[in-house]
Amino acid sequence: MAEASGAPVVIGIDLGTSEAKAIAIGVDGRLMGIGRAGYPTDFGPDGRAEQDPAAWWAAVAAAVRSLRVDPAAVAGICGVAQGPTLVAVDAAGDALRPAITWQDRRVRAAGFGFLPSMTWLARTEPDVVDRAAWLLPACDALGLWLTGVAATSTQAHDAGPDTASLTLAGVPPAKVPPGQPFGSPLGALRPSAASALGLRAGIPVVTGVNDGAASMLGAGLRYAGDAVDTGGTSGGIAIYADHAVAVPGLYCAPAPLPGRWAVGGAMAALGASVDWLRSAVLGDRWTVEELFAEAAAVPAGAGGVTFLPYLAGERAPVFDDAARGAFSGLALEHGRGHLVRAVLEGAAYAMRSVAEPLAAAGAPVLELRLAGRTTPGDVWGQIKADVLGVPVAIPVVGETAVLGAAILAAAGSGAASGLVEAVGAMTAVARRLAPNPAHRATHDVGYEAYRALYPALRGALRGVLRRIAE
Repeated sequence: MAEASGAPVVIGIDLGTSEAKAIAIGVDGRLMGIGRAGYPTDFGPDGRAEQDPAAWWAAVAAAVRSLRVDPAAVAGICGVAQGPTLVAVDAAGDALRPAITWQDRRVRAAGFGFLPSMTWLARTEPDVVDRAAWLLPACDALGLWLTGVAATSTQAHDAGPDTASLTLAGVPPAKVPPGQPFGSPLGALRPSAASALGLRAGIPVVTGVNDGAASMLGAGLRYAGDAVDTGGTSGGIAIYADHAVAVPGLYCAPAPLPGRWAVGGAMAALGASVDWLRSAVLGDRWTVEELFAEAAAVPAGAGGVTFLPYLAGERAPVFDDAARGAFSGLALEHGRGHLVRAVLEGAAYAMRSVAEPLAAAGAPVLELRLAGRTTPGDVWGQIKADVLGVPVAIPVVGETAVLGAAILAAAGSGAASGLVEAVGAMTAVARRLAPNPAHRATHDVGYEAYRALYPALRGALRGVLRRIAE
């Protein structure tokens, strides 16, 4: 059983897209352990992408129990989660149907967000809305299970859906619990949850937030120009600015840290594209290490092969549910390594397509911190450094969303003196990768090919999808 060196210990929990993670860490930054447990997603041909909230909770319990932390040492807990993902629960907190995840394409006709998901549910399954005690984002469902307190996590720029919008959507406003600022005390760990997690009842629980915002904290972002590659299944880039920066199609909101703005965009399938190639296409016959080694052996530019990572439609910057992935430039001399390299470069080009207009508007990336999944070696990190033309920093703890949850737990429970202080004490960089100037011209050409590919294919893809639907 892990023990702290005198500093209070906090626990962070992250309900990610494919697994739950838990971290135990001292407020002085001493890492005590990270646990994880997975759960499946039910994908359907109609665009369905749902998960079982009971499987979430079982995974959370397994992940936290694997930490083997001394319950008496835990000073606070916070849970963050994927989003926007909708959970409908009854008065006991039990889910009435599978959660509608952020990957679900059925709801996108009404837009992207929590309100469109509620709108879709009210129109297609009104009986579920009628029976529901609460309609909650995933992070707030987790908070309810931990404490028994129903609340809607809010940020400075977002107080949650207003009464008029909910009524127009067909959702009784009383189904959405009162707002509670993220990072503030939510309640105490209730006995039933404590028993499931192997902890003591009464530990302070702090209000969570979406895992994208948590990742900014866990990556150690503090200054204008600091940015994080949020990694994970979807991928995205968030940049800190010292003033509001408006770019159509990209977000701009107060950052988790005071005095900063967060600007950027979230994609749909950057990490998922690697999984798709390795599993669905290559049949899991090669390990990630073997594939990344092959990609590293291919020169920058992937031999002229360009990959469009729109396997689940796309969010920023095109926001097109009908967008689809594509390889372009294939020739007989290309092999497996070229395909892997093209997928890795395509993800970096997608990030550049968000970063470039933000830089032009006054919010440049000065350093990019990597987050999410651990990848073999530095090949993907070096590609991102080369494509974006900025240093890439690799954090000591790459699981930045769950670390961000722990930082919120430390500040919100009073175990740390404040959020800024917790970020400074609980994050660190392991090493940095400098961009290789010799690859810049090659990637400029590759990026222009990437940018041209989607407009060239858009009309044809829409026509094909329309004919299939007919």
